[in-house]
Amino acid sequence: MLVTRGLAPRLDRPIALTIGNFDGVHKGHQAMLARLAGAARARGLLASVLTFEPHPREFFAPAAAPTRLTSLREKLELLAAHGVEHVHVQRFARVFAALPAEEFVRRMLVRALSARWLLVGDDFRFGARRAGDLALLRQLAPAHRLDVEAMPSVSLGAVRVSSSAVRDALARGDLARARELLGRHYSISGRVVHGDKLGRALGFATANVQLKHNRPPLMGIFAVRVHGVAERPRHGVASLGMRPTVKSDHRATLEAHLFDFSGDLYRRHLRVEFVQKLRDEEKYPDLETLRAQIARDCDAARAALAAAE
Repeated sequence: MLVTRGLAPRLDRPIALTIGNFDGVHKGHQAMLARLAGAARARGLLASVLTFEPHPREFFAPAAAPTRLTSLREKLELLAAHGVEHVHVQRFARVFAALPAEEFVRRMLVRALSARWLLVGDDFRFGARRAGDLALLRQLAPAHRLDVEAMPSVSLGAVRVSSSAVRDALARGDLARARELLGRHYSISGRVVHGDKLGRALGFATANVQLKHNRPPLMGIFAVRVHGVAERPRHGVASLGMRPTVKSDHRATLEAHLFDFSGDLYRRHLRVEFVQKLRDEEKYPDLETLRAQIARDCDAARAALAAAE
């Protein structure tokens, strides 16, 4: 998959395009990507996505912005897995945010990206102060030889599939509901970095997976599958949270203990797939009590993963 940035991506042919943040690449996004890929094939166009970094809400109100479901790397990997051939990552900064809606179409979609077919949600807004909408797009499209198609929201029962719905399910520890919305188990990927080696001292060595953001959408103790260690995923138990018994710096940490494994994983890029939540974090009076609880968590995770096979 080709990834471009900047104002002149130099594509070798015109594109079929959809636009959005695509955080989580949930089933609603997947429906849009399937329609995009089909339209691109039928028209001989490049199946392309325009996305933004940082998320616009992180730019305008970082303290109030929602926690991310996926890092940029994770999002790009998921987009590629769903048939996207090209992603343009637009830096969301003050100059870009101030572009009037008509200029966004002319300069970004037509001149920079050579879009010929555009798919958006029926509630799509764009341009400075979100002044542009679907009606304006359709009004501007003929002059730019741009075909515009709108796609309705995807629902599961009475619930609209959205990144917010996924976040709500994860925050509740309802991994089954999150899986329904995502079409897969939720996961976090990152490089293994050095920690304080406490797990090893307690008899449960862990891989400390680097988090790209300090506000993960779920916390607690989980039964997990870990990808990137061997050809098949390894089973384990993971702690995602603030480690209240041993730390007080209020930074989230993801630590995964792999069952029946010994080896060096430092600098390896792993993906931790969350299968079932076992419990919330707790603060224990001493390390021996913590050690006993970890042993119980391992037993519970083995049972949960065996049941999920």
